[in-house]
Amino acid sequence: MLQNPVQATAPTVLKVHRPSTVDLIAAELRKAIYSGALQVRAPLREVEIAGQLGVSRSPLREAAQRLVQEGLLTAHPGQGLRVAYVDEDRLDDLFEARIAVESHAARMIIDRNDDDAIAAVEKALARLKEAAEGDDARAIGDADLDFHLALVQAAGNAHLTQYMSTLVIETRLASYSSKEGYVVRRDVTPTYHAIVDALKAGDGDAAADAIREQLAAAVDRLTGKLAERGVEVDTVAEEAKPADGYSLGPIGQ
Repeated sequence: MLQNPVQATAPTVLKVHRPSTVDLIAAELRKAIYSGALQVRAPLREVEIAGQLGVSRSPLREAAQRLVQEGLLTAHPGQGLRVAYVDEDRLDDLFEARIAVESHAARMIIDRNDDDAIAAVEKALARLKEAAEGDDARAIGDADLDFHLALVQAAGNAHLTQYMSTLVIETRLASYSSKEGYVVRRDVTPTYHAIVDALKAGDGDAAADAIREQLAAAVDRLTGKLAERGVEVDTVAEEAKPADGYSLGPIGQ
């Protein structure tokens, strides 16, 4: 008797996730806020932005609500949505969240004992040091936030990285919210090297201490407490932008 032929097993094909229109709009709005194209307290003009993005107002509204939930936009009854302003109370909460996330990420990197992950953080520090040699406030600020994002990315947890990405944009908003305008610290403080050294040494407590010290100093600078104590720091400022000069390109291009 002939045995039944072995039936071929169909290959498993994973579903490809394609970003929706709402996803793309939300990403574009986040970029616009991070870059300063949409400035602190600026109204979200639906008709104008929808036209620039080449989308209808319905998905724009849905995307905007995501940013409200993320704390990047705020709703004002009778006035619509505006880009969020970060006051001193919110600043404290923001940096406490960052301390928790970044400290946990550092411990995860150490637990994984991943040399490549540590190398990625070290490369981000090298890029920051290079940027700090110049006078471009935006380049220095970007490199600083990239360092902290690289630290969390190196932990290898997608959810943690996604949350940190929002905290990074909120941190940029905090800088924009300063009464001094967009000013960044040019000197690369020893705490950056202390973080990398702690990762290499496998010392999670030392990494957490360095992260807390660095971010606490950032809060003190943004709130003017460093200046009140007579502490001088090397800073560079970005020229102020016109209040209504944003222009967003069509999504997907």
